[in-house]
Amino acid sequence: MEVAVQRIPSVLNFIVLVLWCNVNALVCGFEMKTIYCKISDSCECDFKPNIQGLEWDLYKNLYGQHLAQDIVSEGISNFLSKESPDRPLVLSFHGASGTGKSLVSSMLAKYLYGTAMGSPYIHQFVPTLHFPLPERLYQYRLNLKHWIEGNLTTCARSIFIFDEMERMPSGLIDVLEPYLGPLHVVYQTNYRKAIYVFISSTGQEVINSVAMEMRKAGRDREEIQLQDLVEPLNEAVFNANNTGFYKSRIISQKLISSYVPFLPLCQHHVKRCAQRELCQRGECHCVDVAEEVSRAICPTSNEQHRFSSTGCKQVPAKVNVYL
Repeated sequence: MEVAVQRIPSVLNFIVLVLWCNVNALVCGFEMKTIYCKISDSCECDFKPNIQGLEWDLYKNLYGQHLAQDIVSEGISNFLSKESPDRPLVLSFHGASGTGKSLVSSMLAKYLYGTAMGSPYIHQFVPTLHFPLPERLYQYRLNLKHWIEGNLTTCARSIFIFDEMERMPSGLIDVLEPYLGPLHVVYQTNYRKAIYVFISSTGQEVINSVAMEMRKAGRDREEIQLQDLVEPLNEAVFNANNTGFYKSRIISQKLISSYVPFLPLCQHHVKRCAQRELCQRGECHCVDVAEEVSRAICPTSNEQHRFSSTGCKQVPAKVNVYL
């Protein structure tokens, strides 16, 4: 009874706003949505999940990442199948530059909100931009807590992306701990519907080492399983000095739903990246250019170069050179 009484003023305000909006429809669209989100547990904002589209794009355009393809598609599908999940979805992407981590985060934005990072409910944090001064850690923690709670109140289906975790001030990210578990309460919203994505190159040495050992043993990289990586990756990330995950309670309290390893890319993966880049420029017929680009980025004359050190990151620049 007490809950119902407390909600009456909000409901009346919403009704009044609906009547007012009959006259001022263009002005109050966002205000109506915000108030509705605050009084309704089912508010989905502009959430438009397309799971089949996401799975197709992952398997078509994410090259050489069988683990990431499976973990992300299965994790998102299982999470969204629950009308009221018991905790948020927390994905931690790890791997070298150019292996597809940012590409997958943009895919999530595209297929969950129908836009490439342009939705007001997708929030991306970059340490060099948002948290550049380590001595201001206390203020950053307050700011981040305020931003998270404010955005969750506006939209329970918010997506938070933390890029370059290797450059994040140590201790900052633990302010998220209460929002990542099953017990915390954020007033007037189901915070457990949120998705968090951490992106980091931390742990790439472990991932690359396992991939190299598989190659030396004569086994195919597609035989690598998550269980081959998750424990050493967990330890490496937790103990990485001067990074956002260093001794983090998010790790020690096991609040990360899934670690997502991105494997180093081979020459044929880089060639596919070059072919895609050429097709995007209307030059699909330039097969020889794709071959030259892949050889330049990933030479095969030396064992240590069997994997590309930069993944597909240099492909656009190299295409400019050879085209």
